[in-house]
Amino acid sequence: MFETMYNASGVGLAAPQVGMNIRMFVVDGSPMASDEDDEEEPGNPELLDFKKVFINPEIIEETGEPWAFEEGCLSIPGIRADVFRPEQVRIRYRDVDWVEHDEVYTGIAARIIQHEYDHLEGKLFVDYLPTLKKQMLKKKLTNISKGIVDADYKMKFHQR
Repeated sequence: MFETMYNASGVGLAAPQVGMNIRMFVVDGSPMASDEDDEEEPGNPELLDFKKVFINPEIIEETGEPWAFEEGCLSIPGIRADVFRPEQVRIRYRDVDWVEHDEVYTGIAARIIQHEYDHLEGKLFVDYLPTLKKQMLKKKLTNISKGIVDADYKMKFHQR
């Protein structure tokens, strides 16, 4: 899954996105760790070592003031929008060695986790958008669901 995620220039990928019916996702926030092109927003150095596998994760608690951040998704290429999410998440999961962890993440790391966890729950970031914004994106979303999309990576579409 890491290889698939890297080939699509993503920072997270959930198993359902690649047709696997299991509760697992992978993350690697290192591409967001620094932004050398932007002196005003230097990036997120705490993401440099944020590479993990989350198996059978369970979000225990989401806390803090919801804040906006522009999200995108490998499942719906070409669409980005501000999504409000709580600033902190507590998650219990198992790693690749089947060791159980109960950890708290904040900021962008929490957001990446929440985004990928949503895939396990059958949600996409567009589900959080206001109705008007969803209506404005309806044609693009319909085209993507029909396979009419331009992506830099291979996509698989399921027939309904």
